[in-house]
Amino acid sequence: MKGDIIMNSKLRKVLSILVVLIVIVGWYITVFGMGNIKNIGDQMKYGLDINGGVYVVMEAQTDLKGSDLDRIMEETKSVLENRVNAMGIAESSVTVEGSDRLRIELPGVENASEAIAQIGKTAKLNFYLADGTLVMDGSEIKDAGIETDQDRGGYKITLEFTNEGSNQFEDATRKASSGTVEPTMTYSDGTLVFNNSIVIMLDDQIISAPTADSTISGLSCEITRGTGFPKEEASSTAALIRGGALPTSLEEITSSVQTATIGVDALNKSVMAGIIGLVIVFLIMLIAYRLLGLVADIALALYVGVVLWILISLGAVLTLPGIAGIILSIGMAVDANVIIFTRIREEINKGKTLRVSVDAGFKRALSTVLDAQVTTLIASIVLYLIGTTSVKGFALTLMIGIIISIFTAVVITQLFIGLLAESKKFGKNKFFRMNEDGSYRKAFNPKFKFIENRKKFYAISLAVILLGAGFVFTKGFNYGIDFTGGTMIQLDMSEKVDLDEVEDSISAFDLDPTLIYAGDDNEQIIIRTISALDNSQRNEVVAKLGESFDVSNDDLLASEEFGPSVGKELRENAVKSIIIAALCMLGYIIVRFRTWKYGVAAVTGLTHDVLITLALYAIFGFTINNPFIAGILTVVGYSINDTIVVFDRIRENKRLFRKNSNIVNLNDSINQTLARSIMTSITTLGVMLPLFLLVSSDIREFIIPLLIGVFVGTYSSIFLCTPVLYETVKGEDMSKYKRKVQKISKK
Repeated sequence: MKGDIIMNSKLRKVLSILVVLIVIVGWYITVFGMGNIKNIGDQMKYGLDINGGVYVVMEAQTDLKGSDLDRIMEETKSVLENRVNAMGIAESSVTVEGSDRLRIELPGVENASEAIAQIGKTAKLNFYLADGTLVMDGSEIKDAGIETDQDRGGYKITLEFTNEGSNQFEDATRKASSGTVEPTMTYSDGTLVFNNSIVIMLDDQIISAPTADSTISGLSCEITRGTGFPKEEASSTAALIRGGALPTSLEEITSSVQTATIGVDALNKSVMAGIIGLVIVFLIMLIAYRLLGLVADIALALYVGVVLWILISLGAVLTLPGIAGIILSIGMAVDANVIIFTRIREEINKGKTLRVSVDAGFKRALSTVLDAQVTTLIASIVLYLIGTTSVKGFALTLMIGIIISIFTAVVITQLFIGLLAESKKFGKNKFFRMNEDGSYRKAFNPKFKFIENRKKFYAISLAVILLGAGFVFTKGFNYGIDFTGGTMIQLDMSEKVDLDEVEDSISAFDLDPTLIYAGDDNEQIIIRTISALDNSQRNEVVAKLGESFDVSNDDLLASEEFGPSVGKELRENAVKSIIIAALCMLGYIIVRFRTWKYGVAAVTGLTHDVLITLALYAIFGFTINNPFIAGILTVVGYSINDTIVVFDRIRENKRLFRKNSNIVNLNDSINQTLARSIMTSITTLGVMLPLFLLVSSDIREFIIPLLIGVFVGTYSSIFLCTPVLYETVKGEDMSKYKRKVQKISKK
């Protein structure tokens, strides 16, 4: 037994040293790079909001549904990918959004008008002989598909022609197979095609050049290869051929142009805000927990590094909202350590030895940590599945952060604290901020009567909600253009200009715009209007401004447009995501706590938090937009995290102190977790405030609901959720006789 303890202690020391070395070396590589390994800044892929570029969302104008629509969208996607690749734009992407939309991202593109025009033009499919003689166009192709190639293995491509197309193709193969055609057409690498090739070109790019050894007649033909085509290549080629006669047009419904100038500035400020926030959290933990705080800081340093390198390994694209997600997750990651430290100190206070207290504290904290983080993870998953591209970046980093925080808190923190407990020098109560007799150095032992005063808290919440409702009915919400549909244009004017003069210069467009200053010296202006202007119309507005001011498209820092249908969809998705997240959390809580009462109380708190947040947005006129969806769902996740910690303590106290009434157990549970709730709120605010103060308005729109959520979520978990739980369990305190008397009296 003694040998096992010694081995365990030696193993802890080795692992602890290894973790510290990994943190030091890992952060050195992260910041400076090493050998062939570049630093993380050079390896990270950045989104358009940082690198600059163009994205456009186009909607298919078709009545097709189901599998027919899916097929058309995949064909269109293949055509556009081929077109975008031909433009030579690195890191470009084409993705299907929803059922009938395509999102095209073009990083680094400066001429947005030309790029969007190139994307949206009608596909052009032609067949040629090797000497460039036109054989026929894509309108003569009825269909293209793939079949298993029984003779050669793999797959073959099948083509079906119209009657006229069949005749044209027969003539072409007769000429090609004669061997008399002198090839002049070349592949992209400069290699000539074979003289008996039938060259298939889409948008002036060769997608296939099969050879004809004899005359091919009939309404169909096959394209084969010696060993057969791989399925993916055959499918892709067939889709491109079908796409040449695409039976639908595309309409631009959302587009955005962003210069790298704004993005890089926002990135630098976000990184600086993150560093400041991280330092604040480090200091808070050191001041509050001393040696335990140092352990938490080591775990947190490892946590941040691992999250960043996982994003690199996944090939994730880092956006400004994603950075906000990372910084927020730092604050929430500390929560697991706070729960663990609180539990260990409680066990010490009970008179247990340090080693026993560490083991017991971790065991008691584990279920709380898992329950609290899983519920937040549910909100992140819903956010990722339903949110738009920018919100997905926020959700992805938050999800990764939550998973890694569980690992660092449960494994790394336990490793170091176990080593401290076994140490002759540090294995003393004073290093855990406790007196040698096991009592608290600075006792925080509140005895607030939360349950008895619950009606006052109900009244406060109801008053705020009703006040907010009054503002909604009189003034309405301040919806952003992504919710209402509309346009934003940001220009560098080189000097501060009069906004009235700017409005007068574009009055002919009848935009009813809102104009505000931006930039450090108010040398930039932002024009917002609920009129949805496509890219060419936005260029007309800039050109009109150029007649009165010294500006042109070169001074365009950013512009974006949201069609009305997009705004409607965002509003619907916001409601849908909140409902889905709430139902998932309700189900999880009911399963974990084995009663509907905890679930109902928790969801009541979520509903309260959403209503309070909406009320505050109405009262203060904050903008409700796409980032608000991410913010409100994170509020839901944060709030439920806090509530679960209190509920977990209630469940434990009800098991340990069966003779206590519910009102006593519930009050005790809130008071016992109050210090943890305050500490978690402080650390979360510590990382968010620098972000709010230093970064751009776009990131600030993510942070506002989160700041509100920290206060509202903490308030509801303490003052609302537990009192509501009491309303459902207070009947349990009545004796059997009293319940029987009450039942008879009701009759």
